[in-house]
Amino acid sequence: MIKSLVAVFLAAILTENYVLSKFLGICPFLGVSKKLKTAVGMSGAVIFVMVLATAVTWPIYQSMLVPAGLEYLQTIVFILVIAGLVQLVEILLKKYMPPLYNSLGIYLPLITTNCAVLGVTMLVIEKASGDPAFTYVSALVNALGAGVGFLVAMVMFAGVRERLETSDIPQTFKGLPITLVAASLVAISFLGFSGLVENLIK
Repeated sequence: MIKSLVAVFLAAILTENYVLSKFLGICPFLGVSKKLKTAVGMSGAVIFVMVLATAVTWPIYQSMLVPAGLEYLQTIVFILVIAGLVQLVEILLKKYMPPLYNSLGIYLPLITTNCAVLGVTMLVIEKASGDPAFTYVSALVNALGAGVGFLVAMVMFAGVRERLETSDIPQTFKGLPITLVAASLVAISFLGFSGLVENLIK
């Protein structure tokens, strides 16, 4: 049991990274990764929303939507739950961490439409339907791992972008082009983790 949960956690961070492998949540990945402080702050908010959203949407889906035959409404219901949680995070940050709230700006409410957050809540349902051993606890561990994976990707890319600011970049590549090239190289670096989880399970 513990071994399978560790495998789920590591897979969500490394081999199935929602940003660098599934390419979800690219908007905040490119928009908030200019500075390490804002990248960590945004990642903390995303981790909180991911875990809480999964904790709420899983029982709603299993105990309300499935028995009523309303599985097709999961996207709408999940987005509404995520929107409510983001509002909670926004209120808390505004009250207790005003500098972080101001630095995140428009990207904080955009967590509502962050594909990574919605993707986690929907993909754990898909995994559960294909694997009976994938339980509610596995879903929460997966959500936590996905959030940590988002943090790892953001921190790595923030470090890369800070180095790019002091680098001598050809005029043609300055701005968005070099940012996209750097993001591609960071994503490719995660291919080295392929097979890690499979070997762990064995």
